[in-house]
Amino acid sequence: MLDDIKQRCRPQYKLLSKDQIDYIHSASLEILADIGVQISNEEGLKLLERKECIIEDNNIVRIPNWLVEECMKSVPPQVIMYNRKGDETMKLGGDNIYFGLGTDLLRTIDLETDKLRFSLLQDVKNAAIVSDYCQEVNFIASFALPSDVPNNMAYINSVKTMLENSVKPIFFTAAGKEDLEFIIKMAEIVAGGEKELKSKPFLIHYSEPTSPISHSYGALNKLFLCAAKEIPICYTPGVLLGGTAPVTLAGGITQANAEAISGIVLHQLKNPGAPIISGIGIAPLDMKTTVMSYGAPEERLANSAFADMFHFYNIPMWSTVGSDSHCLDQQAAFEHAIAILLASMDGANLIHDIGYLGQGLVGNPVSIVMCDEIISYVKRFIHGFDIDKEMIAIDVIRDVGPRGNFLTHKHTLEHFREELWRPKFINRDGPESWIKKGRKSYGDRLKAHTLKILETHKTESLDQDIQLKLDKILMEAEKKLQEMKFRA
Repeated sequence: MLDDIKQRCRPQYKLLSKDQIDYIHSASLEILADIGVQISNEEGLKLLERKECIIEDNNIVRIPNWLVEECMKSVPPQVIMYNRKGDETMKLGGDNIYFGLGTDLLRTIDLETDKLRFSLLQDVKNAAIVSDYCQEVNFIASFALPSDVPNNMAYINSVKTMLENSVKPIFFTAAGKEDLEFIIKMAEIVAGGEKELKSKPFLIHYSEPTSPISHSYGALNKLFLCAAKEIPICYTPGVLLGGTAPVTLAGGITQANAEAISGIVLHQLKNPGAPIISGIGIAPLDMKTTVMSYGAPEERLANSAFADMFHFYNIPMWSTVGSDSHCLDQQAAFEHAIAILLASMDGANLIHDIGYLGQGLVGNPVSIVMCDEIISYVKRFIHGFDIDKEMIAIDVIRDVGPRGNFLTHKHTLEHFREELWRPKFINRDGPESWIKKGRKSYGDRLKAHTLKILETHKTESLDQDIQLKLDKILMEAEKKLQEMKFRA
């Protein structure tokens, strides 16, 4: 008779060994200490100067190893996120995985005409509503850069629209410190005050250093504002292999890691212990088309490498998925499925850009619904299965015996819901049944359901008093930013 055991069997994946992590880390420190990083921001220079960093011509700063280690130790190992109602939703850190949208897609596939057009504010609303409905989407983002509002108001309008159409945490961008201040002000009103937002944050700002190894004036202004107010920020370099970084994966990963680390140093010097999500974004520059490839295997390898690095650092990390396809087709599903699987296996925390098409230029709300099902599938896969006496089921096999069936056995009834994943839109009909239902493709079913979501899903609206205050802030922002533009 078998002894009873209780074990969980789960798929496991790790790319880098401990020696390889140490090697990349040491090389990253050498870049910062010997080559240095360009700081185009007076406050950033002063923060580093106080720590006796060497500042050379063109504001190149060499950062010593001891300062890097000191600042990385002060980063919180976990960032807890809430929704706008104050309910805890995400614990970013460890191997916890969460999925959500990305920002600023210039074009959108119109749901009525299926034609590619410039994105509108309505597309931000549609993405928020669809994501609010989808159970596997943990956080939202604009998904579109609206062309029908003034450029200096695009990000403020987008965040306001997201606040009005979903309760989920918001991942957002801003052009500069000026509009970021208005966005934070809106969030403070929704949260109930500055202290309340700090204790229960529901938005994450996204900004980047500039590759190779430099930080712009504007990016650091936003980094320092978030650090001061303790608004979580995702500050991650985006590099092109063969363009803004060495074409070799090892070289690109090492340079980008140095860029990410230098951002952590600046952030923690401004306010030690402030929440930050780090990591790197690497994509190859396609040498034939000169475009950045979202779906390339090199990007997946780089994501896995930096996931191992930041698990080693014990710092919450960001990752990305997406497709190079310009429409919702077999390529889009193929590339999204692989990317979502590997990001989940990596244990990356904040996995954004689900539904991205066209190298991060094209959006389609139908692709969000597709990714919602892919994520559900992948989560079932990485959950694995239990091995114990009950699940081995020898007594059940003995009970049924040769040539019996398990369909009517109580063991099947007790376990099939937890053991067997059930799809929403993937076809499991036989050929005749599929034909009778109209021979619809997977894309047909996804689009029909997306249209139904937009027609029927009711999101939780803001209180009227809060809504009026947000409207007032929008008017204040329009006036102030227009005056600044006129003076410039």
